[in-house]
Amino acid sequence: MTQTLETWEGFHKPGRQRVLPGTKEEDSFAWSYDMASSNNQLYLQTLLRAKRFDIDVLLEQPQQMDELTWLYEHMRQICIELGLYISVVHRECTEKQCPIMRAQDTTYYCAGHGSPRPCSAIGYAVHTLDYAVKQLSQGDTSLKHFQSMVRRLYRIFAHVYFHHRQVFETQETATYLYARFVRLARKYELAPESQIIIPELPTTV
Repeated sequence: MTQTLETWEGFHKPGRQRVLPGTKEEDSFAWSYDMASSNNQLYLQTLLRAKRFDIDVLLEQPQQMDELTWLYEHMRQICIELGLYISVVHRECTEKQCPIMRAQDTTYYCAGHGSPRPCSAIGYAVHTLDYAVKQLSQGDTSLKHFQSMVRRLYRIFAHVYFHHRQVFETQETATYLYARFVRLARKYELAPESQIIIPELPTTV
C-alpha cells in the first residue's frame, strides 16, 4: 500500500522529548515528540519506530513528497543514528587501536583537516559525520552532494565491518542501519557497486 503523510498525522501527540542517559540503543527513538518545523522528519521517524526492519516499507516514497526531499530526510535520519553508532564503535575503535582509517588494505584520507591527510579511524568517522551534518543543515539536496556524502559515510561501515566485525554484527542485528543505508544508496544510484565492498547480507539484496 502506498504510504501517505496523512496516514500518520496525529499518530502521536506532540511533546518535547530527548534521549535520556541510560536509554537502551534500541529504545532511543521509541517515543513521540514534536517536530513542527519538519513534518517530513516526523513522518519518517514515526515510520521507523513502527517498521524498522521492513526496509522496503521504509524506503517507499510518500505520494506527497518529491524524490530529493525523501532522500534528504533519510540521509538526515541516518546521520542521527550514525552518531549513536559511532559512540558504540568508539568503545573498541580507539585512536591507539586504529590510528589510520582503513578498510582491509585500503587507507582513506580524511578531508576534515583543511587538506586531506591520514587520520585515526574514529577521527575520520567523527569528522565525516560532522561534514555530512553540515551539508544537510545547509539544505543542499543535489544528487552530487548526496553521492559524495554516501561515499564518505560508507567507509565508516566498511571499517567497522572489516576491523570490528562483532560490533558491526551486533549493531546491524539491532538496527539494520547499514542495510537501510546501502539499499537507499542503490535505490537512488548514489554509489557504484565497485564501492560497496562489504559482502552482501540477506538484508542488502
